[in-house]
Amino acid sequence: MDRHAEAFLEMLAAERGAARNTLAAYEADLSDAAAFLIARGMTLAQADAAGLRAYLAALSAAGLSARTAARRLSALRQFFRFLLRESVRADDPTELLDSPRLPQTLPKYLSEAEVDAMLSAAAARPPAQAVTLRAALEILYATGLRVSELLALPRRALAGDAALLLIRGKGGKERIVPLSDAARDAAAPLLAGTGKWLFPGRDPAVAWTRQGFSQQLKLVALDADIDPARVSPHVLRHSFASHMLARGADLRSLQLLLGHSDIATTQIYTHVLGERLQRLIEQHHPLARQD
Repeated sequence: MDRHAEAFLEMLAAERGAARNTLAAYEADLSDAAAFLIARGMTLAQADAAGLRAYLAALSAAGLSARTAARRLSALRQFFRFLLRESVRADDPTELLDSPRLPQTLPKYLSEAEVDAMLSAAAARPPAQAVTLRAALEILYATGLRVSELLALPRRALAGDAALLLIRGKGGKERIVPLSDAARDAAAPLLAGTGKWLFPGRDPAVAWTRQGFSQQLKLVALDADIDPARVSPHVLRHSFASHMLARGADLRSLQLLLGHSDIATTQIYTHVLGERLQRLIEQHHPLARQD
């Protein structure tokens, strides 16, 4: 690994609190670009726009998706901006590169009736599982937390009559999210334990893993007569956001609740706004056709 790339990764860890998986992804992307450039006689730190453009063209020729190419270009942009700030380079070659055009995709989410079915199915699981699953689903759907944020909740986070949760999200950023009465009541039985985590794994000293939780979620989906392929922790986060907008929440408030640093990320949910506006016109416009 290039020493400048190592310095960049150290900066991400120290200054931005990047998670281990994030650092590994950046390292893999930069290493791939570095290998391509070295074969053409230049190091990653020395790359010019032409070399980087050739690298992106090679990704496309290899059949990689536009989304993968965009992610790698994003890593390169941040790397060269870092070199510019550190006066390693006097220019940023990525400024001359166009981002790959991404296909527009809408977030996958469940209907409100399907979420209700999931909650009922969770409550009907064997008693040892039901309490934990019901609490996890209630909290996820009530707050829109990321699954990593949910599973990292310490037991003390819900001590007393806590109506708010202090969440440490991506990059160590903190935010406060309200907790519904239903979610708090569902989690109440979990507070009787003595371990650190609200959702412990098989080893009480370790939090429930994402893989373990996702597997249980698929079983709940089957019980609810929902295709398990449509259900994941992130789909529940999308469902929270979509249903909030459909019922009148504004994008800025939703951005704060979800912990998005850029409101552009939150705008993927505006597909719901079009549906809501259509209903408003049908219900209230004087010339709308009445049945």
